[in-house]
Amino acid sequence: MPTSPISTLLPRTGGQILVDQLHVHGIGHVFCVPGESFLAVLDALYDAWINVTVCRQEGGVAMMAEAHGKLTGVPGIGFVTRGPGATNAAHGIHVAKQDSTPMILFVGQIARGTRGREAFQELDYRAVFGSLAKWATEIDDPARIPEIVSRAFHVATSGRPGPVVIALPEDMLTESCIVDNAQPFKPTESWPGEPALHSLHALLAQAVKPVVLLGGSGWNAAGVDDLKQFVERYDLPVAVSFRRQMLFPASHSNFIGDVGLGPNPELIQRFREADLVLAIGARLSETASQGYTLLNIPNPVQKLVHVHPGAEELGSVYQPHLAINATPSHFAAAAARLKPGKPVSWSKHTRSARASYERWSDTRTISSPGRLQMAHVIATLQKRLPDDAILCNGAGNYATWLHRFYRFEHFGTQLAPTSGSMGYGVPAAVAAKRLYPERTVVALAGDGCFLMNGQEFATAVQYKLSIIVIVIDNGMYGTIRMHQEKHYPGRVSATALTNPDFAAYARAFGGHGERVETTEEFAPALERAQASGLPAILHCLLDAEAITPNASLTDLRNAALAAKSR
Repeated sequence: MPTSPISTLLPRTGGQILVDQLHVHGIGHVFCVPGESFLAVLDALYDAWINVTVCRQEGGVAMMAEAHGKLTGVPGIGFVTRGPGATNAAHGIHVAKQDSTPMILFVGQIARGTRGREAFQELDYRAVFGSLAKWATEIDDPARIPEIVSRAFHVATSGRPGPVVIALPEDMLTESCIVDNAQPFKPTESWPGEPALHSLHALLAQAVKPVVLLGGSGWNAAGVDDLKQFVERYDLPVAVSFRRQMLFPASHSNFIGDVGLGPNPELIQRFREADLVLAIGARLSETASQGYTLLNIPNPVQKLVHVHPGAEELGSVYQPHLAINATPSHFAAAAARLKPGKPVSWSKHTRSARASYERWSDTRTISSPGRLQMAHVIATLQKRLPDDAILCNGAGNYATWLHRFYRFEHFGTQLAPTSGSMGYGVPAAVAAKRLYPERTVVALAGDGCFLMNGQEFATAVQYKLSIIVIVIDNGMYGTIRMHQEKHYPGRVSATALTNPDFAAYARAFGGHGERVETTEEFAPALERAQASGLPAILHCLLDAEAITPNASLTDLRNAALAAKSR
């Protein structure tokens, strides 16, 4: 029978102390691939009130932990073994770093007395993960486990959130000592000061064409609601950065679209013509800034108000007119109290931007080559899924339809890597369904994307998680093929794929699988997948020509050839 932490007055092994710290800090779920290097932790978990999800590859562990951190704001916890286990997990660490997600990855390590001999699967984790994680360390003394784990939770959640990697020497985990537990961690969060709010109020009073951009992490549902109040009072147009669409309801009359890959050109032009950009939470990274062209570096032409929880981010690339070091949700709570001193002058600008978004995201205006229309697929998902459904995806051109046409309404409904990492959708969906079994969870994946972590479908079957995976199969690495046609037209190299029957793959694991070849087949197949109560894969065959909502492969090739001939 699982128990709460044992008495701190009795000797405990390092493994027991570690698991007790997870309990103290409120962790109810961990993801792992087991390894002999942390058997003592696995044994301690046997007695703990902590759910364990056993995964099929360490990349899946790290991505599930990252997805947990995205959804909850509490560090997702992963355990992987040393050497190859740790390097497999590096994939998810990179996602957590670029996406500013709180996460802690515990890695098994060789015994302390064999260091420096290149022992079996030995790695120097501080060196390997030093530039990839927010903090990487190793615990040599079990008496320091409470201290270091507490610090890990604070580092992962403070300022700009991010991943922490902690190596665990196997002999340290079996050594016993008497030590007190740490106190439950509390995130160190920053609030905006009154002078900054007064300055923002004054800048808004002077503005003619302001635009708000939301992004980053550190948000919660209350913060999104507070932000809506602020926006409504000032009638501000609101855009979201790449894969942060859950930060503002798409149905809201002030929502004007996302600034990501393949954005609405009219939206980008509005940012260029704005006299005030209020960026809340966003780093203004390469994708959101359209390759660092949206704002001049280091001095933007537009007045920039940059709100970010990490002080080191403010002024690191762009020098803001006003820098506000604050957690996004705390800033939103403070901004909700602001009121314009006079009627705003930009309401027509806001209405025009909204109308542009509605035209851009209208699936009825899009027709692509082939028998299966991706715009219709997304429209069907919009119609058939509940508002609180969680949609997950990795990387690939298939995602452009989702980002452009699906209208996210609530916080906590989108899981997608801003790092553009492939193989994310399936493990993220498993984590989401494990945490919220009552909610609908759908993953979209390209054929190349799916097979990078598709084995985690077996994890969904093992835990009876009725996720629905929509595999968009165009027989190639589509994004790379698109760039080939743009830069080396007609010279197709290393992008073609020969794929299995993904529906049969689902059935082989014990799930539900169907093949979808036409637009008309998709809605009934989705309904049957939902009714099955099983993990499901819908294998959707997409014409290779349908590479983007706006252009076919032939269009791209012809345009590139014409440009070369000029």
